Amino acid sequence: MVFIGEGMERSYQVVEDCFYTKDHCWVRLEGKKYAVVGLTDYAQRKLREIIYVELPNINTRVQKRQPLATIESVKASTHLYSPISGRVVEVNTDLLDNPEFINESPYREGWIVKLEFMSREELESLLTPDEYLRYIEELEEIGEEAEE
Repeated sequence: MVFIGEGMERSYQVVEDCFYTKDHCWVRLEGKKYAVVGLTDYAQRKLREIIYVELPNINTRVQKRQPLATIESVKASTHLYSPISGRVVEVNTDLLDNPEFINESPYREGWIVKLEFMSREELESLLTPDEYLRYIEELEEIGEEAEE
């Protein structure tokens, strides 16, 4: 299921089978020890047209909040920070030739890495879809107030 933010100037997709961070990363669990990670619809829309993705190497170990990938768009260059600690077991090499997959399908074809995670406890600090939707609604309200 996909949630769409109501009452915002724009609507953003927040999918039900993911967890989220305030850094606009999503995490989808696969089995008992793997998690797929990507950039949220909100973040990809703010960045606009994504033109380049620098992926980590397989077997790279990352700690929570450590830079995991670099994403460049026509607007800015930013790091994708790891939402959890783990080891990179797979990267989406399709993004090397088609970085626009993040814009077109951020939750499916636009995934960035798959991690073997170290701690289930870190998953508890992630936002639920409802919590993330409320968070981006707050950000949109603050942005609207700043523009006035």
